[in-house]
Amino acid sequence: VQLQASGGGSVQAGGSLRLSCAASGSISSFNFMGWYRQAPGQQRELVATDISGGSANYADSVKGRFTISRDNAKNTVNLQMNGLKPEDTAVYLCYVRGSRTGWKSVWGQGTQVTVSS
Repeated sequence: VQLQASGGGSVQAGGSLRLSCAASGSISSFNFMGWYRQAPGQQRELVATDISGGSANYADSVKGRFTISRDNAKNTVNLQMNGLKPEDTAVYLCYVRGSRTGWKSVWGQGTQVTVSS
């Protein structure tokens, strides 16, 4: 599977962005799909994960502001980001994991999100 992320950009604090990650094939069998982010000099951190389309986990720092959703018809996983803060500035990377990937994470290329104060 190949993943293509899009939707990054530059916004002011309080603004919104919607990230989308398109897979090259069906995503319905992937148990985990989601987003990590990595800021310069920082470790990669989990932002949000969709679990088989039935539940989601979020980092504490984004709860109530970010919403992850999976669209099996379009083979995409999306991240709606509202109330953006400067500390959300990072490269955002999407991933999938499941039996089809041998339970290893497959990564897409990153998309830059920059939030100015």
